[in-house]
Amino acid sequence: SNKEATVAYLNTVSRYVAIKEEQAHLAKTELLVLWTDYFKPVHLEQYPDLHDTFWKAAKLCSATKVAVSLEDATALMDAIQNIHNIFWSTKNRDVTYYTAS
Repeated sequence: SNKEATVAYLNTVSRYVAIKEEQAHLAKTELLVLWTDYFKPVHLEQYPDLHDTFWKAAKLCSATKVAVSLEDATALMDAIQNIHNIFWSTKNRDVTYYTAS
């Protein structure tokens, strides 16, 4: 029936939204830990925009939590890829970035 289909749809969408918000929060937490615990002043010499890079990525995590926006989600993934590349370059390693999907 239409009612059952609507209930199933709303249940699915609410689960997707909950997962999206949980993952955005987890990404923000992990970015902040990496930013504050790993990166040191010497890394700022190599990457002078490091603080701005992390700050903008954290803001994108927040934007992704509060809205359903493919643009924000894509920008967040791009920011995370950039941070991934910076992190591994500080360890003199070339580690391929990949996503789960």
